[in-house]
Amino acid sequence: QVQLVESGGGLVQAGGSLRLSCAASGSILSINAMGWYRQDPGKQRELVARITSVGTINYADSVKGRFTISRDNAKNTVYLQMNSLKPEDTAVYYCNADLWKRDYHRGDYWGQGTQVTVSS
Repeated sequence: QVQLVESGGGLVQAGGSLRLSCAASGSILSINAMGWYRQDPGKQRELVARITSVGTINYADSVKGRFTISRDNAKNTVYLQMNSLKPEDTAVYYCNADLWKRDYHRGDYWGQGTQVTVSS
């Protein structure tokens, strides 16, 4: 099985910073891409940032210049450095991994989510 374990969420004032981490473990052969999504109650889950195994990165327009995604391939871990946080960044943040398992099945996996709350 595959597990994604997130950490680093919390409460911060507007203008502050947080760093999220997500470690993938289990029967993993290789990881194609890892990313962060977020979801507010009543809204659709949206992409925040995504990074592929070769380093191609995509950001949502709303976080460009403020958030930085990075990845440690050796540790199967992805990070999201969030600076200049705004109240509208408040959401549950979910880690995602597009990966191949050791049984050669490809799958899309999600973490349990971590709450980020930005106060004004």
